[in-house]
Amino acid sequence: MNFLTAAHTDVGLKKKTNQDSVLVLQAQTDVGQVLLAAICDGMGGLAKGEVASAAMVRALDAWFRGRLPALLSTGLTTDILCLEWNQLVQNTASRIADYGASLRADLGTTAAAFLAVGNTYYIMNVGDSRVYLINDGLFQITKDQTFVQQEVDQGRMTPEQAAVDPQRNVLLQCIGASRIVQPDFFSGTICEGQVYLLCCDGFRHVLHPNEIWQALHPSVLNSSDDIQTALVHLTELNKARREEDNISAIAIRTC
Repeated sequence: MNFLTAAHTDVGLKKKTNQDSVLVLQAQTDVGQVLLAAICDGMGGLAKGEVASAAMVRALDAWFRGRLPALLSTGLTTDILCLEWNQLVQNTASRIADYGASLRADLGTTAAAFLAVGNTYYIMNVGDSRVYLINDGLFQITKDQTFVQQEVDQGRMTPEQAAVDPQRNVLLQCIGASRIVQPDFFSGTICEGQVYLLCCDGFRHVLHPNEIWQALHPSVLNSSDDIQTALVHLTELNKARREEDNISAIAIRTC
């Protein structure tokens, strides 16, 4: 499988710093082209959220370059990858928490990571950054680890109510600020002519799902430049609608 990719991140209209961190890595291996993408959203309102998000991205980068080649040579499985990523999250959470303690501040970050190996994707999620599949529609693969999603799951709130609830950004856990972190894991089959979108919550709050689909459906993305243009367009649309958060997204088209 081959990939066309692009990433875009913007500080947005209100914040003085961009607390998001993004990562896109590709490598040619004995099992073919592999790709790792991640978006980490440092917690808005918490001190030095950009430090927390960068720490998680650096950990994933080091894992891709240092650990993944050996795992591929011995045979990567879902169980092995979940163990690897869970340990990586716990170790990074401890480092972030220790650094925060030295500052007497709470640091935290979300993480949405996407790994493509052969015809299989693997996803890890902590918090409310998301991964979508885009083909003949826009389909959310991950589930937000938020208070409002919990309320929806338990039947106390509708998805429409959750989308506008004042507590929509309240996370159940994040890396660094939570004592225990339990990532969600997903996997599935990759086909040619699909798009995978990773984004922070600031990218999606004021966009209609159909607007995202129209800009990023596979038939209109024939190059990395096309993807970059689409991500910039959606970012500027967010800002025109007065989205105040940092805005970040990665799009991957399979080919």
